[in-house]
Amino acid sequence: METVSVFLPTRKGSERVINKNTRIFAGVSNGLLEVKLGQLLKTKLVDEIVLSSNDEASLDFGNDIAKKESRLKIIERPDHLALSSTNLIDLVKYVPSICSSSNFLWTHVTSPFVTGEDYDKAIKTYSDRLTEGYDSLMSVKTIQNFLWSKEKNDLINRLTDVKWPRTQDLMSLYEIDSAFFIASRDIYVDNQDRIGERPFLMEQSGFKSFDVDWEDDFELAELIYKHLDGKF
Repeated sequence: METVSVFLPTRKGSERVINKNTRIFAGVSNGLLEVKLGQLLKTKLVDEIVLSSNDEASLDFGNDIAKKESRLKIIERPDHLALSSTNLIDLVKYVPSICSSSNFLWTHVTSPFVTGEDYDKAIKTYSDRLTEGYDSLMSVKTIQNFLWSKEKNDLINRLTDVKWPRTQDLMSLYEIDSAFFIASRDIYVDNQDRIGERPFLMEQSGFKSFDVDWEDDFELAELIYKHLDGKF
């Protein structure tokens, strides 16, 4: 396995969850960012962790940790790459300029239940799947429920003519949970994307796929974290 850099982006001005990066989370004083850096620093297969941000609180906390952790690199991101209107492709094209490894793992602080062990497992899986013809990996949540299209006025994942099939007989669909994307530097440069033409879908279940996107998500994540005694 070649080298792996983690790309961890945060930005100021969150609109749906105010100050979501570093506000107190379940009693953790520097919030989701502190939780995530703690998890990433427990990995064994990551060579470099790059925190990219224009958020002063994120940068200050990251710089404090980086004084003690040589794998952690703090990069202040240009404001034009940290807007709610920023084109994701522009951020993708920026990643190879600040990450030094041959492979990149893109993750977010908003996945508070993905542990260092989970990241190592994902990297190992990515390495194994490369030998099987896959070129990248992303985490997903499997959906095998009744999904209705208003326009079609019917189920969109029916596999037979049965009006109401058993759920296990429905087509499996996959929700991208944004916990991690892994691809090579070449894919970032040549394809300008976080995944290649044939990504391996690594299924996660339960709270592992939890993504903090709204204020209600933040509050629910706190309850789960406290209930499980913060074992992440």
